[in-house]
Amino acid sequence: MGSIKSGLFVSVDGVVESPEQWHLTYFNDEMGAVVGELMGGADATLLGRVTYEGFADYWPNADPNDPMTEQMNSARKYVVSSTLTEATWQNTTLINENVADELRKLKQEMNLGITGSVVLVRWLLEQRLLDELHLLVHPIVVGKGQRLFDDGPTVPLRLLSSTTFSTGVMHLVYAPAENS
Repeated sequence: MGSIKSGLFVSVDGVVESPEQWHLTYFNDEMGAVVGELMGGADATLLGRVTYEGFADYWPNADPNDPMTEQMNSARKYVVSSTLTEATWQNTTLINENVADELRKLKQEMNLGITGSVVLVRWLLEQRLLDELHLLVHPIVVGKGQRLFDDGPTVPLRLLSSTTFSTGVMHLVYAPAENS
């Protein structure tokens, strides 16, 4: 049995939008190890439409000498979207019907990792399909931007682990609460 795990950079005030503008000064070997472990433990990447479109625009044309370029382009990818009509980035499968059932089937076969895709992460939590939510909470108030959670249903979680990095970033790992 596989799993679905998500890793998100988030500010203390809950902002997840444009982390490249505020999180890089906190990135160190400790955070790199967590990100590497999340990516390395996934058999495929699960993406929402917005993240997919950004990645599909960037990675096929990225520096071929960067080892990350080959890794991103050759990896298996699944994009969840009700509006996308085709997925043209290599090794990408579009999931646009019976999404919950399709993801349950995929979880039987593999481990899926999510990068970004906040709307998808929220939906997976609501559907109780997300197995682990890894939050890398940065000690910064961004003040504006898309927040991790908007108005929505209550989703009880249980804390699996917490680690504080030397930069003050906290790595919090949550799973759905068992009795909810």
